[in-house]
Amino acid sequence: METRENYNYSLQGCYFGITEFHVPMATTEGCLVASTNRGCRAIHLDGGANSCILADGMTQGPAVRLPTACQAAEVKVWLESPKGFKIMKEAFDSTSRFARLQKLSISLAGRNLYICFQSRTGDAMGMNMTSKGTEKALVIAISEGRGKSVVCEAVVPAKVVRDVLKTTTEDIIEVNINKNLVGSAMAGSIGGYNAHAANIVTAINIACGQDAAQNVGSSNCIALMERTGFTNEDLYISCTMPSIEIGTVGGGTNLLPQQAWVQGASQDNLGENARQLAKILCATVMAGELSLMAALAAGHLVKSHMIHNRSKINLQKLQGTCTKKAA
Repeated sequence: METRENYNYSLQGCYFGITEFHVPMATTEGCLVASTNRGCRAIHLDGGANSCILADGMTQGPAVRLPTACQAAEVKVWLESPKGFKIMKEAFDSTSRFARLQKLSISLAGRNLYICFQSRTGDAMGMNMTSKGTEKALVIAISEGRGKSVVCEAVVPAKVVRDVLKTTTEDIIEVNINKNLVGSAMAGSIGGYNAHAANIVTAINIACGQDAAQNVGSSNCIALMERTGFTNEDLYISCTMPSIEIGTVGGGTNLLPQQAWVQGASQDNLGENARQLAKILCATVMAGELSLMAALAAGHLVKSHMIHNRSKINLQKLQGTCTKKAA
C-alpha cells in the first residue's frame, strides 16, 4: 500500500519579537497540525513567544583504554592542561572548515578514559564532522547536553485560555502537573517531562530535511505552566529543550522540497540559521504542549481525534487499486 505524506504548516505561525515564521510539518497523525496551530494562535494573540539559545555545541566520541589506570590518569591530567587542549584543538579543527572545538570534559573509570568533545558546527547539525574530528584526535565523548539547548516562554491571557483553548488556567496547570511532571516521574522518565514533544520534533524534522531518528535526543523537553498576571489568572508556559540536534545544511536539507523551508548556511553569522530553526522548533513544541494540555483539561482529546481521524477517509479510492489484492 502506498503511503501519503501530508506536508502542512501552522498558518498562524510563531512570533519572535516582530518576526513571524511558518512552520512546516510532515505527519500522518490526524490532529497534530490542527492542535499545534491552535497552540500557535493562542500564543500569538498576546504577542508571540520569546526564545533564546542556552548552548550550541555538538558532542561525540569513541572509547580510549590505556594499559594501566595510572597511565589513564596521566593522560587525563595532560588533556586538562592548556597545552594538551591546544594540541587537541589544532588536530580537531584541522579536519573541517566549520567544526571548532570548544571544550573537553574528561572522566576516568579504571584504565578507561571518557572524553567529551564539544564543538561548534556552524549551520550543520554536525554529527559527521564531529565524528571525523574526534577520530583524528583519538578520544571519546560522553554527552553533557548535545546540539542546541533552547528555552522558550510565553504568556497566554485568561481570556485566550477560555475562548481559544476552551479551558481554564487552573485546570490546564493541574493537568500539566499530574501528567507531565508527576506522571513522567512515576514512569521513570529521563528528560521527558512533556506530553508529546516527539510528535512535533519528528514532523518538523521530516519536513525540514533532518534525520527523523534524531527525535530521540532532540525531544528531551520539560514543559512548565504556572499562574501569572495582575489577577493571577493568566497562564505562563515555558519549554526547555537541552539537546536539539538540527541543521540547515547537509543531509536531507539538500532535497528540493526541504530546501524550500531551510535557508542553508548563514552568510553573515555562521550557525545563526540553525540556531533560529532550533528556536522555532522549541516554540512549536510549546504550542503543541499548550494545545494538548488544554484538550485534556477540557475533555476534548478523544472527540477531536474521532473528528479528524484518518480512518474516515477512504484511502483506497484516493490511491486507486494499489491496496486491492491481486486476483
